[in-house]
Amino acid sequence: MTAAQAGRQVRLWGRRQEIVDEINTHNRNTYYLSDIALPAELSATTSMAEAVDGCDCVLMVTPSTSVREVARKLNEVLAPGVPVIVCAKGVELESGKLMTEVAGEELPGHETGVLSGPTFADETAQRLPTAVTVASQFDYCKDLAGEKILAARLAVSIGTETFRPFISDDVVGVEIGGAVKNVLAILCGMIDGAGFASNTRAALITRGLNEMKELAVALGGQRETVTGLSGIGDLILTCSNPQSRNFSYGVQLGQGRAREDIFDGRPVVVEGIANAASIKRLAQARGVSMPIVAAVYDIVHEDKALAETFSKLWTRPFEAEPRAISIELPHPLGSDGARRLEELMT
Repeated sequence: MTAAQAGRQVRLWGRRQEIVDEINTHNRNTYYLSDIALPAELSATTSMAEAVDGCDCVLMVTPSTSVREVARKLNEVLAPGVPVIVCAKGVELESGKLMTEVAGEELPGHETGVLSGPTFADETAQRLPTAVTVASQFDYCKDLAGEKILAARLAVSIGTETFRPFISDDVVGVEIGGAVKNVLAILCGMIDGAGFASNTRAALITRGLNEMKELAVALGGQRETVTGLSGIGDLILTCSNPQSRNFSYGVQLGQGRAREDIFDGRPVVVEGIANAASIKRLAQARGVSMPIVAAVYDIVHEDKALAETFSKLWTRPFEAEPRAISIELPHPLGSDGARRLEELMT
């Protein structure tokens, strides 16, 4: 919708024929944006070859677990040299690779970039002011002419009076922000569902941001990027609003709802579930401490109790906040403090 509103010719590829037919016939997608009319010039098809025929750029807006499969199919039909922008947020479990790395492996000869940021789909579709980060690799000293920079070209192509892209050369930092925030949002949701309030959520967001920074730097990204739209911007949005599927999933877990009953049993993609495992594994491989991510992993994948897991997280040894200060002090209450907090939660 945003690209079409910016004056671009847009074709959507979709798996489900009924959704494609509804878009083409009624300019609606009742499954995802039930109350919003789609631009009449927006078309859809189940044929990937038809979708990308003659295109200048491809935006991959698939779940992170599908990026490799879709990119492999895309490589069979995409014309040489057409750039690909990855909008999925995550880390591949088996390889520990970021989404642009996965897409790049399957799409040799195609430049890749990433689009990420605080964007609830329905608000963007309603043309409420929204800002994102678009990143691609470029040499700032050599590529000052914007037409040479993929991120800049995309920003100009899809920017509108309400949709404002910012340009970055830090693909790694942008991707880490988008992937980690989904995991953090699950725990923020669980704490909310369990009855805790703003103090706890603010602390989790802030310390989660620190974990995000450490992993980004370990992978060659920039700490500054994580304090931008694709990091703290997306983190604040996702960790504090029930429109976020990750946050909502966590809320329902925190309320004690059985997993098979979450979202009333509907199949909903919650990226943070898969990414809790992939990011925990990646962090361990890089020697990065991410206790909040590890706590989400223990609850979601190891079936550990929320009260026990959170209590252990909250009563870890005291640390200094500036990472330059190396201090670790035992918690004065020790294991008794964790037990008392666990009792309070239950």
